[in-house]
Amino acid sequence: MKNQKYNAYLKEVGTFIPQDRIYIDELRLLAWGTDAGFYRLIPQIVIRSKNEAEVARLMTLADKYELPVTFRAAGTSLSGQSISDSILIVAGKNWEQYSISDDHTRITLQPGIIGARVNEILKPYGRKFAPDPASVKSAMVGGIVMNNASGMNCGTHANSDKELLSAKIVLADGTRLDTGDPASRRAFEQSHPDFLKRLVELRDDIRADQALSERIRRKYSIKNVTGLNLLPFVTYDDPFDLIAHLMVGSEGTLAFLSEVTMKTEHDYPCSASAMLYFNDIKEACHAVVAMKQGPVFSAEMLDKKSLASVGDTTGTGLTAVLTETKADSPEELQANIEAIKKILAPFHTATPIHFTDKPEEYSKYWAIRSGIFPSVGGTRQLGTTVLIEDVAFPINDLPEATADLQALLEENGYDDACIYGHALEGNYHFIISQSFDTPEQVARYERLMDEVKSLVVDKYDGSLKAEHGTGRNMAPFVKYEWGEKAFAYMKAVKELFDPKGLLNPGVIFNDDPRCHLKNFKPMPLTNAHVDRCIECGFCEVNCLTCGFSLSSRQRIVIRREISRLSHLADAESQARMHTLLKQYKYLGNATCAGDGLCSMSCPMGISVGDLTHDLREESLPAGSLGYKTGDWIANHFAGTKASIRPVLYLANVAHSLLGDKSMSAVGRTLHRMGLPLWTPAMPKPYRPHTIQQHAEPLKVVYFPSCINQTMGPAKNSPDPTPLIDKTVALLQKAGYEVIFPKNMKNLCCGTIWESKGMRDIADRKSTELEDALYEASHEGRYPVLCDQSPCLHRMREVMTRVKLYEPVEFIYTFLRDKLQFTPIDDPIAVHITCSMRKMNLGNMLVELARLCSRHVVVPDEVGCCGFAGDRGFTHPEVNAYALRKLRPQLEKAGVKTGYSNSRTCEIGLTSNSGIPYLSIVYLVDQCTTPKK
Repeated sequence: MKNQKYNAYLKEVGTFIPQDRIYIDELRLLAWGTDAGFYRLIPQIVIRSKNEAEVARLMTLADKYELPVTFRAAGTSLSGQSISDSILIVAGKNWEQYSISDDHTRITLQPGIIGARVNEILKPYGRKFAPDPASVKSAMVGGIVMNNASGMNCGTHANSDKELLSAKIVLADGTRLDTGDPASRRAFEQSHPDFLKRLVELRDDIRADQALSERIRRKYSIKNVTGLNLLPFVTYDDPFDLIAHLMVGSEGTLAFLSEVTMKTEHDYPCSASAMLYFNDIKEACHAVVAMKQGPVFSAEMLDKKSLASVGDTTGTGLTAVLTETKADSPEELQANIEAIKKILAPFHTATPIHFTDKPEEYSKYWAIRSGIFPSVGGTRQLGTTVLIEDVAFPINDLPEATADLQALLEENGYDDACIYGHALEGNYHFIISQSFDTPEQVARYERLMDEVKSLVVDKYDGSLKAEHGTGRNMAPFVKYEWGEKAFAYMKAVKELFDPKGLLNPGVIFNDDPRCHLKNFKPMPLTNAHVDRCIECGFCEVNCLTCGFSLSSRQRIVIRREISRLSHLADAESQARMHTLLKQYKYLGNATCAGDGLCSMSCPMGISVGDLTHDLREESLPAGSLGYKTGDWIANHFAGTKASIRPVLYLANVAHSLLGDKSMSAVGRTLHRMGLPLWTPAMPKPYRPHTIQQHAEPLKVVYFPSCINQTMGPAKNSPDPTPLIDKTVALLQKAGYEVIFPKNMKNLCCGTIWESKGMRDIADRKSTELEDALYEASHEGRYPVLCDQSPCLHRMREVMTRVKLYEPVEFIYTFLRDKLQFTPIDDPIAVHITCSMRKMNLGNMLVELARLCSRHVVVPDEVGCCGFAGDRGFTHPEVNAYALRKLRPQLEKAGVKTGYSNSRTCEIGLTSNSGIPYLSIVYLVDQCTTPKK
């Protein structure tokens, strides 16, 4: 930050924004300066804003010092519209409030709430959020609206522009306006009369030009987000409606969107899909044009290369159209299907037309559709970038335009390019793998874009950007597509809203005709586990430290930059590399839970946990003190566990003497001195003892995890019975004889060492355990139960000779028919651990809990708890951040007890929720009797 203006700005900002929400360090500037697009700019300052008042003050100061500002929500945009080399204001995790109208037809949203979350909120009322971009599970409302992002179903009839009712905004000078509030409108009329006068003049001038007005209507009859949104000028009379709708698709170039009120849409309960195969892409397109007039909700085109990329074996050279219809009743749905079949009768399909309304069947079709992007991205040459361009054609031109686009890509040597997308709207995506490492490669991309421009604009008068935003990528071509007159009106709007040109400069409006060929993001190789990452950001919704330290995507970004710098010999690059390495230790490594939950929303299935484990392994080479310590513990495991029990005993004595409040205070003080955090949720020691057994024909091998062999219940637990005893009692109640493996006190699954990066020791311990379980189970004849879900997950990954179960799965599969369930009326909460999610057992946990209680609460937006083995003791701040939304939901529901199936997770859940969490085994035992 060499510029004095930035220093002065930062000094004033520091008077009202806490330092922990202002980033000027090397690492976080780089991390937040990266989005899903293929450009990169590194900001001078990143500010995590919290509310509209803060943003207004930030923008007032930026106006004062004439410093450019860019806004960012989720950073899933693809065209370079959420990056900055100046001030980046983030409106994400702190902007998640909403309210719904009494009739559920309107919803008011802050910009940081994720699109899919809006649908979860509306689902109980039979409503939905209409805009449905493919990124809806990761993209935030602010980005969806400000990019006018659409998708498979909403088309142009239900996009953000059509659904928006009003908006709260902050203008470039810090002025706040709520277009839906009469008082705010009156105040604005008093403070900005010239602004409103000029806006009305622009409206009237555009309407007076009949040819331009007609062109605007025609251009927006298909998907179009190239340039600013001119449609409001020919649609709305009220200047405040104009202001609100001009926000849609403006990409942060006109104002900051702090809140938006949208219409909600009816959510049809019945749907059916068919994968229609055609021998010829033109024939497929003609069929889509015909279906446009029928009860078709979406028609997704998949060309022959798209089908080949996902291993579709239906036939060679086919084109598919994934077609969907929806209805309010099965009868109406069937009528829709018959109507579509009638429309398709004149067309020749390569296979018989078959619609299915069975989710288990049509979900496979949609898996094929969603698998194209990750398949192409995953098989690209490493080090290249995957680009997704999107264009739109008038629907009647679709057959010829599609064939032309396919030929254009082949002629330019993009042999792996796939064409797919929303054919019903004339909107296609094409995916290419592109490198920007040499001038020749850049020139190749430039040629392609010039030819795409000519094809889309000159031949078909289509849209160069249909739904991904103009950004920097298409900024040089806005005037070319729209013409001088329309572009002049766009510039007039920009000058009215942002007279100093401070809001997102270079986006939509850019005087550099080659701006789309500059500032490319480097994609160096860094680690085999993550090299296929395309930095889309889809992982972040499952990353518990996103918004706290670094997200999974940001960890990859930083490691790539470290790798790039490591190959540069100059002093500046080496100094920067060492700075990033130093800053990464806490932000990237220490705070990563390593749970791999990010892989579940990553289109490539990448787990940043694997990267973290690799880095930890590198820091603990064989022969180092840390490695030797880990190896010694592995070889003396029983003694290590025995030495922990007296510590737990002393802590429990101290807890009894001090009480909860004093215990918490002492624990926090000791933690600040560098010791692990001790809380009232800490367990008493488990004392191994003989458990009475009974010979039964049903047998199960029970391996209590080493944690449960060491830790008993907490002092304030509602049930003082140790989990091992409780589990044995439940199994015996169901008629099982319990078999423990030999030498159990020395056995461990290896998770402890794996999480620390000592994988060889972890594998050694796993092998020891598998051998013991194989023997105890009579060579795999009996099932094996482990009472700790994370341990069982690792065991399943490395063991093949025994049949393994965690508590929920074993109870649900083997005990349910042997027990009589009597559900309680008390509300209870369940926590689905990361390992359960990865084993797809979350629904089973909820179903089991519902057998036990009539009121089961699954808290919203609570994923990984962040305890991560022992990191909840050493880095409790991660645990607290991960569970920040838990306590209010439990208090609202009146929940007094929670259940899960991981002892360490339960410690963290208890500490941060205010209620005790126990193993689900306790709940099942409480609510069951032997079935007679």
